[in-house]
Amino acid sequence: MEAITQTDLAFATIEQIAALYRKRKLSPVELTKFMLARIEQFNPKLNAFITVTAELAMAQAKSTEAELFPPRGKRGGRDRGPLCGIPISLKDNIYTKDIRTTAGSKILCDFVPLRDAPVVTKLREAGAVLLGKTNMHEFAYGVTTNNPHFGPTRNPWDFARIPGGSSGGSAAAVAAGLCYGSIGTDTGGSIRIPASLCGIVGLKASLGRISAEGIVPLSVLLDSVGPLARTVEDAALLLQPLLVGRKGEPAIRPPRPPGTVKSAKFRLGIPREFFLEIVADDVRSVFDGAIEIFRKHGAEAAPVSLPLLNETEDAGNQIAWAEAAHYHQQQGWFPARAAQYGEDVRVRLELGTKVRATTFLRALEQRDEFIQQLHQTMADSEIDALVAPTTPLTAPYLDEEATQIGNKTYPARAMLLRLNRPANLAGVPAISVPGGFTRAGLPVGIQLIAAKNKEQLLLKIAQSLESHFPQERHPAL
Repeated sequence: MEAITQTDLAFATIEQIAALYRKRKLSPVELTKFMLARIEQFNPKLNAFITVTAELAMAQAKSTEAELFPPRGKRGGRDRGPLCGIPISLKDNIYTKDIRTTAGSKILCDFVPLRDAPVVTKLREAGAVLLGKTNMHEFAYGVTTNNPHFGPTRNPWDFARIPGGSSGGSAAAVAAGLCYGSIGTDTGGSIRIPASLCGIVGLKASLGRISAEGIVPLSVLLDSVGPLARTVEDAALLLQPLLVGRKGEPAIRPPRPPGTVKSAKFRLGIPREFFLEIVADDVRSVFDGAIEIFRKHGAEAAPVSLPLLNETEDAGNQIAWAEAAHYHQQQGWFPARAAQYGEDVRVRLELGTKVRATTFLRALEQRDEFIQQLHQTMADSEIDALVAPTTPLTAPYLDEEATQIGNKTYPARAMLLRLNRPANLAGVPAISVPGGFTRAGLPVGIQLIAAKNKEQLLLKIAQSLESHFPQERHPAL
């Protein structure tokens, strides 16, 4: 560890750590001890982790170290790939065998699954080291991670602000250098929102491309799984082993190393409707700068029309409300244990019980219509991806219920969700990439949305932006 400073090590990429391992300049046991020490030091301030699995992490680190570095003269070495020995975290709605999985709730505060979710099994097989389970908005039903049962997670860039949600603990842990990646879930932006507010990369895969089995659901029709990471390449490395292999679906290859992307010959669509109608000036400035970077390096960025975007928010709400209420009724939790929910989640579950069948069915029709329009527009315009801000505002304060954009005041929660719901409704992949900072020093995310199963293309476009605008700043914890 002498060849690299502790700060550099904490904020290194997965690719850099993997290289240090294979040069025998660092070991999984050394790195895991280092990460656990950082969690012990900084988690009391950030509250990013609900459960820290120190003993398990050390056991996994020793196992992968024995595989990577067998005693000299003895056979048996095994290299599981780039995630071997890499310390990561998991959002706490993902089942982990013999480790409590709370979903950020009082109801499941002592729930210990008997099996791993398939995504956990795949990460174990890849040799990843599990540091712990991260804090989240209760039952993934919110965008702040102001958790009433385990306390709020704080944004590493400003402890007075939210990290976003519902995967807020995952994003804060990655951004603060407490792990090298995390797996979250996204129903209306729950990966991309915290990625944007915390200045990291967050990717929501296409619906069904990563198994959601063994994950406490919010909405089956909208839930997606994906990685949160420091770079696009790291996101690709985390995504690669998780994909469900189906006939005709392309495999994911890590993008080319940073610095090798010389030009960006892509066609990007800037939606005329919805996305840029309500955006704070400082966010719009960063977004416009990102578009100029794309154009400067060879990409085309032109307006496209998607009139049905204006219906995505209401349709997504109706589907999520109804499906969430149905799941919690199935489990026998709601309304029988209503007093054990946080107020905001309880209110939303009550809304779900009032969704009429005809309203739900109309929302499904709107979903089908939007999916058709999105893919038809992208095909007709030969668009590789849509580009827009990830959120129309930067991280709100912990107790900020309303936010002012221009001369109007809006609900902060609705604004954070606003630009993320369309990708969930369509079931298509979307990624948030750091696009820069405001004058106040808060991160701003740029969102890219591609057609279904086009994760590889999405990663390529995202890395093009990243390579021309590298993020070298880290939060001063």
